[in-house]
Amino acid sequence: MSKRKEQVDSGRRGFIGVAAGIATGVVAPGVVLHQLASAEPRSEAVTDDVRWGMLIDSAKCADGCEACVTACNQENGLNLQKKPKGESESKWDRQVAKWIRTVKVQDDLTGHVSRLPMMCQHCEHPPCVDVCPTGASFKRADGIVLVDRHTCIGCRYCMMACPYKARSFIHEVVDAKLTRTPRGKGCVESCNLCVHRRDSGESSTACADACAAEGHNAILFGDLKDPEGPLSKALAALPSRQIRADLDLNTGVRYSGV
Repeated sequence: MSKRKEQVDSGRRGFIGVAAGIATGVVAPGVVLHQLASAEPRSEAVTDDVRWGMLIDSAKCADGCEACVTACNQENGLNLQKKPKGESESKWDRQVAKWIRTVKVQDDLTGHVSRLPMMCQHCEHPPCVDVCPTGASFKRADGIVLVDRHTCIGCRYCMMACPYKARSFIHEVVDAKLTRTPRGKGCVESCNLCVHRRDSGESSTACADACAAEGHNAILFGDLKDPEGPLSKALAALPSRQIRADLDLNTGVRYSGV
């Protein structure tokens, strides 16, 4: 990693803070407070002792199920988005923020079709970070790739650089948002592996919980660095792959059954 990138990462390790001890309520128009499950928010710097990631088993991803998408939207306030008056459905579908989307991919050799939840892949070498002119796109020491909305200038270079089409640009004024997921017009955003949960000591993500609740258990979240953890054991037991492994990005999200 270059000296500049180390400085960017170091300066933002404590960027995502967590408000503790607050009750659900409204403090200003469109701003909703939510009480966090944990009473012990992060008080120390993020370190590289862990690297958060996922294994998604496409064989367990049920056709027609959108539980992970719905849960992500509710967890991060994306369900609060409203189509501007007079805007067409097709244009709104292109512009509405989507942190997870389900896609179907076909193996050119076998013809096998897989259904995959696709989100930010939290690369070890993220192209979005490389091209960002302000340092707004950055990778935390624990492997989570984020966008600092305070320094994002909306140039969208990161969106062009991302090979997974995993980022969204906020075109309209955000009238309603959650305090745990601040959002604003003119900024880029994407899946953050429920970073507010990470910083309050919780052990899962909204999408993984929702998938398990549906009985599919297609999404397994955990620490890629823990050899005794369930994620590492599952990766050792199941053949898995990275999407666009040819790019050598060493993604934090892996897929099996593809």
